[in-house]
Amino acid sequence: MRKRVLFMLVAFISSVFLFATTGCMESQVQPKASVDRGVELELPPYNGPKAKVAVANFEWKVGGSGSTTTISGFGGKAISISHNQYAGYTTGLRDMLTTAMVQTKRYRVLERQNLASLQQEMALSKSGYTDKSGIKKGGIKGADLLIMGAVTGWEPGTSGGGGGLGGGILGKASAIFGAIKGAVKKSSMAMDIRIVDTHTSEVLAATRVEGVAKDVNLGGSLAVLTGTGGMGGGLGAFAKTPMEKAIRKCIYEAVKYIAANTPKEYMKY
Repeated sequence: MRKRVLFMLVAFISSVFLFATTGCMESQVQPKASVDRGVELELPPYNGPKAKVAVANFEWKVGGSGSTTTISGFGGKAISISHNQYAGYTTGLRDMLTTAMVQTKRYRVLERQNLASLQQEMALSKSGYTDKSGIKKGGIKGADLLIMGAVTGWEPGTSGGGGGLGGGILGKASAIFGAIKGAVKKSSMAMDIRIVDTHTSEVLAATRVEGVAKDVNLGGSLAVLTGTGGMGGGLGAFAKTPMEKAIRKCIYEAVKYIAANTPKEYMKY
């Protein structure tokens, strides 16, 4: 009898523990979503007329723009294939800048990156595969302003170092300081931004924006980094690193500059 009661008690405790553990585990794996409203929160509220803009492809102006692969071909001839290894970065930066421009509520941002998809939709409508409500040639709106960007600085992460000063207390202190200094990770990014009138090609405003971020890596673990939203294009490798902070800082500062330097006569829609 006593064994039976003890068994039932153990079973009850086990079930309670299992229920509690399962609840904790479920709370840990619940899907979560976050919205990046960084630049929107940094600008004053706005509910007035907007300007029509398009964001151009980013240029990469840091060192070499790509690399070349040589493949031996038939007949003793070699074939060289060039590819831009930074294309994913520039695409991601353009996506992030476009999103941030929309979030300011000051611009009607026109899509220019996926025109091929729009052309395919037009072709379907023209060939009779879709109804008359489909996209028609000549219906795409034109932009009054073009935002052009060029990456002029790119340092994903560097670390400092320190030397020793011999033995003793002073030497140990120097070694500790050197280890801490070597754990400091610094990342930076710089880009040139231009606001161009699409009708006259006049550069209305231009500036250089730089973002710098530091983090400390002690014991092999980075400090918690703030950052919401996805890193577009090939920038996913920099998520939750100091470079993400530098990139976001650059994008936000660029958009704040654009908002402050857009001539009022373009804000008419």
